[in-house]
Amino acid sequence: MSNGRILIVEDDFDISNMLRIFFTGQGYHVDVAARGNDALEICRKKLPDLIVLDIMLPDMNGYEVCKVMRTTTRTSHIPIIFLTQKDERSDRIAGLELGADDYITKPFDIEELKLRVRTAINTYKRHNMTDPITGLPSSRLIEDQLRALMRTKDWTYLQIGIDHIEPFSDEYGFLARDEVLRFTTLLLNEVDDEHGTLDDFVGHATSNTFVLVTKTENITSMVNELRQQFDEGILSHYSFIDREQGGIMQPDGNLVPLMKLSIGIVSDKTQRFSDIREITETAAEMRRLDRDKQAQQ
Repeated sequence: MSNGRILIVEDDFDISNMLRIFFTGQGYHVDVAARGNDALEICRKKLPDLIVLDIMLPDMNGYEVCKVMRTTTRTSHIPIIFLTQKDERSDRIAGLELGADDYITKPFDIEELKLRVRTAINTYKRHNMTDPITGLPSSRLIEDQLRALMRTKDWTYLQIGIDHIEPFSDEYGFLARDEVLRFTTLLLNEVDDEHGTLDDFVGHATSNTFVLVTKTENITSMVNELRQQFDEGILSHYSFIDREQGGIMQPDGNLVPLMKLSIGIVSDKTQRFSDIREITETAAEMRRLDRDKQAQQ
């Protein structure tokens, strides 16, 4: 099992390659970007658990990258460690004021950097900021995002549940269940990249429930794409027999259908909300109606 995903943003190939080899050997997935814009593009496709960020980059400096990360909803929670030759007190303060979590100067002790990386990732997980399986923002960050909704306009909140995942887990085991959750996470990010905006938020609320807050106008296209790709992709998680019979046959002779998405959608464009609980309760009811509708089809 991976210890997490690290993004190394460093234009010195020798340093970035050394860090990639070292942290890969420590059990991390490692992505490398030599330019600030490349780092932002990587984060659009797959969110890292931590970013090691050099300040001196060829296109934009690390301070600018950090500012974009902190002001973009989807990346605002990711821990950032500045890695730089600059060791002036003013440089450290500038980085920390922008929201960096730590600061280490070159030349650095690789063992010290390893400890700082591990501590930063574990701290976020321990504070219940991200889900350990999917890496998505979880309860506290979701609550913060919902509170922010009350101060903004033109948003849509989607509560997305995976129906019939419990019988699947009983039949195939928790490792197979975790793979379904990771598949769903990847799908949500890919579809949101295609149809959403940079200010969208994807979170993992409960064991089988995700949330998506979006500013896009293409809600219908987004939802249809989510359903279609989930229905197609989820088949690979079942055995040939279960795929052919359309679900898992229970000992009592009942057939549990293949997993599907049920989606509750609420928007400030169609309804006024007084608090975040009203948002989540309304979305949960809309999701229940969607689940019942699909069951009747």
